[in-house]
Amino acid sequence: MGSAVPRAVVLADSDSRWKWAALVARQLAPKHALDARFLAGPTTPTERQVDEAGVVPDTSRVVTYGELLDDPAVAEADLLVLGTIGGTTLALIHSLGMAWDGASRRPVVVSGYVGVVYENLVDGLLLRVGSDLVLANSPHDAKLFREVYRGVGADPYTVVEAGLPFLGGSRYDPSAVGRGERRFTVCFAVQPTVPAGRAARAGLLDKLKRHARRHPDRDVLLKPRTREGETSGRLERFPYRALFDELADPPPNLSVVDGAMSDVLDRTDLLVTVSSTAAMEAIHRGIPTAILTDYGIREAHGNHFFAASGALASWAQLDEGLVPRASQAWATAHGLGRRDAFTAARAQFAQLRSRGTLPRMRPYYTPTNASDYLEALLSRHGLGLSGRPLPSASPASPTAMRKLIQRGAGGLYRVGRKRVAPVIRRLAQADSSGPG
Repeated sequence: MGSAVPRAVVLADSDSRWKWAALVARQLAPKHALDARFLAGPTTPTERQVDEAGVVPDTSRVVTYGELLDDPAVAEADLLVLGTIGGTTLALIHSLGMAWDGASRRPVVVSGYVGVVYENLVDGLLLRVGSDLVLANSPHDAKLFREVYRGVGADPYTVVEAGLPFLGGSRYDPSAVGRGERRFTVCFAVQPTVPAGRAARAGLLDKLKRHARRHPDRDVLLKPRTREGETSGRLERFPYRALFDELADPPPNLSVVDGAMSDVLDRTDLLVTVSSTAAMEAIHRGIPTAILTDYGIREAHGNHFFAASGALASWAQLDEGLVPRASQAWATAHGLGRRDAFTAARAQFAQLRSRGTLPRMRPYYTPTNASDYLEALLSRHGLGLSGRPLPSASPASPTAMRKLIQRGAGGLYRVGRKRVAPVIRRLAQADSSGPG
């Protein structure tokens, strides 16, 4: 009788982290069956968002923390990829480490970063200590990560240089427009929170309109992160799609486009964004890319990450015909343009798996060195220091409730835009046309 099919488990708490974790699992264990587990919460991805990653799991379940801790498929897997934010990653390393303590076998646990690392470097890295592998997306990141781990006494050899797993696609062909295969296409890649305010977002759409009118020979695309009713890892208070619907007289060469970012990049000649990870995909493929400076080069926006890239530009410069290209040296240092990024990570995964028995996962924060911080973080996830769900824990934690309220606010905005605002406008028009 043949042996059981080896399995990998991917745990994700949002659409972007599902995409990252699922593709990491495929890179590290391409022949393994794939079990998807999605944490129940306000950012749990929809079926469409799961499908858009291009990875079809063999099994799929939405789970609570308690269900995950007791799931035999997780404990018996070869590989567990944590597609979760830092605090959740620490909570899982702590709790799963206790649940699996003394077991003869456990999965190799992998964590990392969904996109560029531009803020909270030390904080995020310490929350991932205890993973068997912490993936760094570039030589630049790997060097920084190991320096931090050495400084705090964590194992620097758990840091493995890899790359963003969704980087791929064909190299950009600048001659396609000249051959008449398509019109020159400009794509603006949306971020959920940058810029954040309604006025700034409406102003950005005005800049898209202006660019489309000044360049009638170009197609100008607006690429949202989500569709209506969906969420991403960060709340989008004023969705561009809704604001686009309010535009007066949009030019015919300006449109909204859906689908996988990789598919949109296949037809893109200039990718424009504030600091979306889509910029990394575009630069990797050699597509001209503009990192907008209109809102400043700021750590809060994340576009400071691209300061030395050679891709900074304003809409005014793009209107005048600028088509920026990123520096090849900068791209190489940040892991772009490579085709073998996961070779070392695959080798280290195989080496760890060959050991059979792995040591207990030990996070950096423990009841000894950070009892208050650890207990507070675990409680926000409905877990106790014991590694088990708190007796009073419910699926709707205070954090989840705050997010649900925020999502409700976004829903109220959409209702107001579609139903209330038209009524108010009609009443105002009727009032202004009546007796004076």
